[in-house]
Amino acid sequence: MKTRISAPDRRDVLAGLGASISASLGASAGLIAGGAAPLMTAQLALQARAATLALRPGQPPIPIWELTAVSHLGDVRLKRFDNCQVVFRNDLPVPLAPVWSGLNAPAAADPLRGRAPAAPETTETSVISIPNAGTLLADFRLFEDAQKQPARPLPIIAAESSRVAVDRDVVLLIEEWRLRPDGTALPPGREADGTTPLYTINGTTSFELSAAANERLRLRFINGSQRSVLAIKLESHEVRVMALDGQPAEPFPARNGALVLAPGARADAFVDTATSAAFLLHDGKEAHQVGHLKISGELDRRAPLLPAQPLPSNDLPEKLDLKGAPRFDVALGASEAGWIKPANFSTASAPAFRAKTGRTVVLALKNPAPLTTVFHLHGHPFRLLDKLDDGWKPYWLDTLAIEPGQIQRIAFAATSPGRWLLESVATDWAAPRLVRWYAVE
Repeated sequence: MKTRISAPDRRDVLAGLGASISASLGASAGLIAGGAAPLMTAQLALQARAATLALRPGQPPIPIWELTAVSHLGDVRLKRFDNCQVVFRNDLPVPLAPVWSGLNAPAAADPLRGRAPAAPETTETSVISIPNAGTLLADFRLFEDAQKQPARPLPIIAAESSRVAVDRDVVLLIEEWRLRPDGTALPPGREADGTTPLYTINGTTSFELSAAANERLRLRFINGSQRSVLAIKLESHEVRVMALDGQPAEPFPARNGALVLAPGARADAFVDTATSAAFLLHDGKEAHQVGHLKISGELDRRAPLLPAQPLPSNDLPEKLDLKGAPRFDVALGASEAGWIKPANFSTASAPAFRAKTGRTVVLALKNPAPLTTVFHLHGHPFRLLDKLDDGWKPYWLDTLAIEPGQIQRIAFAATSPGRWLLESVATDWAAPRLVRWYAVE
């Protein structure tokens, strides 16, 4: 099945946004601390627009909103250490701004803390530095209350400075849709009674990935759904996890070949292709076949594939000082604890906590809700601590699903001064997305 998108003429959009980029090169200097204009090494033109997506054979395409990169054909690929000139055009009827997962940008760039979202029919320019390589995700999730249609997120790849030994690099964006009886799709945050869930990879219910046997693929799995924790599995293959939430991990095999991803979470995995196989997705109730790996022929190699080596480091600290770390309790989603909808957010409210720059911070995240709740930390990747608080898992995260009544402890190095967001949302389609903030001073 092919995805059908209705959009303005691409040549006109590129010409208009290209002119905006050129005109704003000088103006962007004021967005950088110190006032000196950085050397631009990349440009990215983003557009928020109405579109359609064909989800069911023989049925009309459904109206959606999307964030798209009109400056790129295919995947958006930037590089680590890029200074990227970003021009964002809002062609939707409500104020919007992209929210980036995995990008530890200057705090002033966040639409809820430092900058107002772009009004309808306006264009804004900013400069974003890319300090880390990894799989990023940009979306409109902080503006759910204003959305009249479900919105597709935009995967963004920040490539490593050195070559990674794979034959191909493939993005797999998993999305969840709630379809009404009339075939239209329901935005998240609304009551979903009477709707039917549907899952897609890269916008289709019958995704097919063609490969030769003996290829090494880097598969960038992204849970682009808004509420559901999902498990994705490629049958008959070892799936070796190389990175989580955009940060390199000590390589390890996925348990039973399945990756469990919270909404917004990302996992980079290496797969050495062997045979045709199905992509299976489990939503906690049942398994769905959402795609297929089709093997045709075999890649002739001069030397056999060697064990996968760790991805290049993003220079995060090797050790965290837990002994001297300040510790804070954070109850997720509790209104009495200060959680509010993004539309009502103000930094005049009390912060969840304050931390000193350079210190390790430990958070005890408690989920008092009867449903699994998803926590997202802006500004800093974190380690998931062991139960005895005497070590941590060998990977970094920015998103974590916490089961009902459970407490999970995380730790991060508070290296980026500013005011940063915390997000909390229960895994129910009608659940509101809630935010708080914390300060690094």
